Amino acid sequence: MLQPPHSPLQVAAVPARRVPGRDRDQDDPWHTDAVCRRDEAGLFFAPSKEPTAARLSREEAAKRVCARCPVMVECREHALLQPEPYGVWGGLTAAERRVVLARRRRRDVELQKTVRGADRIAQAG
Repeated sequence: MLQPPHSPLQVAAVPARRVPGRDRDQDDPWHTDAVCRRDEAGLFFAPSKEPTAARLSREEAAKRVCARCPVMVECREHALLQPEPYGVWGGLTAAERRVVLARRRRRDVELQKTVRGADRIAQAG
């Protein structure tokens, strides 16, 4: 009997297309190599009204999956650029991603100030 295309067993049976030592081509998106494709989505996304201890335990388990993923950096950048408001992506929780984004914004502001200051010095000199 054929399984529907969204069946976890069928998704898990899809072989990774990545060949070690070769870059992924344009037609092969990063998520095709994601380790989490073979895990339960519930590990990465919180059920409603999840107790804090259960959430922390689930997030740590999800982060362990992310830690062994060959596309963790691509996944993290995707979640930061979207920005994804829920779940564990690229080894970071939603709260951790907000911190990273805030740091990036502060860094960008500081860089802009530095560039403006250098421009003023160059114009004066």
